[in-house]
Amino acid sequence: MNIKPIRNDEDLREAFQRLALVYQAQEGSPEADEMEILVTLIEVYENKHYPISAADPIEAIKFRMEQQGLTQKDLEPFIGSSGRVSEVLNRKRGLSLPMVKRLHEGLHISYESLLSAA
Repeated sequence: MNIKPIRNDEDLREAFQRLALVYQAQEGSPEADEMEILVTLIEVYENKHYPISAADPIEAIKFRMEQQGLTQKDLEPFIGSSGRVSEVLNRKRGLSLPMVKRLHEGLHISYESLLSAA
């Protein structure tokens, strides 16, 4: 096992190539230990150099609407009147905490997505 820090994208590519070789190693073997270390190193490098931010709240709602075939009318129990739904989806009104709670509980959109800064 020759593990080294991942300092650049070339090191990352090499780590992925090695990971592909040891990915299904027998648990408890040196290769399985190497796989766990490589995964950790890759995650740290990617989180630092290619962070993925939380989804925009409105985009998260629209995505869930698309997934479930929902209309704006279907959002009224979670957000309020049709006018309020329209204002929220058009970014003219922010989400209140009660709206966030109802959207989370009713549509299973993560709090992280609903509370992230747009």
